[in-house]
Amino acid sequence: MNKKTWLALITIYLIWGSTYLAIRFAVESIPPFLMASTRFLVPGMILYSWRRVAGDSAPNRTEWRSTIIIGLLLLVGGNGAVTWAEQTIPSGIAALVVGSVPLWITIINMFTAEGKKQNKKVLIGAVIGFLGLFLLIGPTQILGTSYDVNPLGVMALLLAALFWSAGSVFSRNAVIPKSPLLGTGMEFLAGGVGLFILGTLTGEFSRLSIQSITTRSILSLVYLSLFGSLVAFVAYTWLLRNAPITMVSTYAYVNPLIAIILGNLLADEIINSRILIAAFIIIGSVFFINITSRSRKVLNQRIN
Repeated sequence: MNKKTWLALITIYLIWGSTYLAIRFAVESIPPFLMASTRFLVPGMILYSWRRVAGDSAPNRTEWRSTIIIGLLLLVGGNGAVTWAEQTIPSGIAALVVGSVPLWITIINMFTAEGKKQNKKVLIGAVIGFLGLFLLIGPTQILGTSYDVNPLGVMALLLAALFWSAGSVFSRNAVIPKSPLLGTGMEFLAGGVGLFILGTLTGEFSRLSIQSITTRSILSLVYLSLFGSLVAFVAYTWLLRNAPITMVSTYAYVNPLIAIILGNLLADEIINSRILIAAFIIIGSVFFINITSRSRKVLNQRIN
């Protein structure tokens, strides 16, 4: 593996593993949906303009329709719900719940023609993963631990994983631009507009106080926009074309671990035996599903 591949891989490890904490810092003083809207609109305009100037063909109506649906499912339903949930849920816990996306995709695939041929080992891996998820967010009496999580935040995270999974399955057969970066830019624009509308409808402008926005929130938003949404996606797209998919998919196991460590070091988020055991089960089940699934490509999606 050459230096460029290592650099791109480390880039998505570190950046995507740190976005959960950046989201938590950003929503400390910026309403969640408006923050997420800004995060995607800016890189969306950059990516779309860059690829059109570079010579990519103008997308047709069908391609716009597909990318709008994908953007709404992944970024509004998926990332938007995660961003909202992190107002009350620790970033490390959020990363682990979101890490269950391949488990949900496995369940959704059961209702498709392709899913009917699904390896039984994949289903076993999904069941084990959901047990780990229950251990993570279930009753506090389990293992006698004292920490608890906000139930509304947990519901939002579960919905986020479900929306992201649905968008991932839909994107598999959707008509989208041949240029991955152009398509990503279009999805960012669709998701950014959707999040802006959602923020407006939920009254976030009335809660937005420019004077109250902290430096930490501003820096986190800049980081999410330029690095989390732009740099990392360029690196990810390059890896998909130049590295084995099994290597690229390792970010799904590394990112939650980085999120947990950073949340503990920089935000004093708790790490205990319950979280560690749940993390081992969830990440282990995702690894097991990835190496046994017949449809690995759709499992290699992300949400943060």
